[in-house]
Amino acid sequence: MTAELEVIASLVPAGSRVLDLGCGSGELLAHLKATKGCTGYGVELADDNVLACARRGVEVIQLNLEEGLALFDDRSFDVVLQLQTLQHLRNTEKMLRETARVGRMGIVSFPNFAHWPNRLSVLRGRMPVTRALPYEWYDTPNIRVGTFADFEVLARRNGLQIQDSFGLHAGQVVRRHPNLMASVAVFSFQGR
Repeated sequence: MTAELEVIASLVPAGSRVLDLGCGSGELLAHLKATKGCTGYGVELADDNVLACARRGVEVIQLNLEEGLALFDDRSFDVVLQLQTLQHLRNTEKMLRETARVGRMGIVSFPNFAHWPNRLSVLRGRMPVTRALPYEWYDTPNIRVGTFADFEVLARRNGLQIQDSFGLHAGQVVRRHPNLMASVAVFSFQGR
């Protein structure tokens, strides 16, 4: 498991009921189940990832997140994870509100476009290509870019209460100037 996922796993309380939106191969859910006694589901669209989840013993629902989370009741999960998914969604705000609705706590992570090497690349007239943003501008699956500071504004505007926030860079937690020094932004929050 990556260092980033280890840090995220440390934020999830033992025994939690977890919903992992865009769960990929189910690696984190399998880890949470094995090490923290968590239960829950992954939500994934890609056929190969759904199959990988099933092989790991992770319960997975094949669903396009753009359709929302109407099949889940309010507060039906302790923790809802959206790790490296926000930048792929057309309606980020709607999905954040849905996350706050179905979970008591939400945890999101996304590439921080304001990381200093990205800023330098843009100053040089080029879009950045980094470990956190590994694609060229013309073939990226990301439909939007955001910054640590942008998410704080979005959270406030949507009535989300940020419980904790920090950055990650090379698997290390960055709490000092995360908007500038971190390649990945991480937030945990609650709805109203």
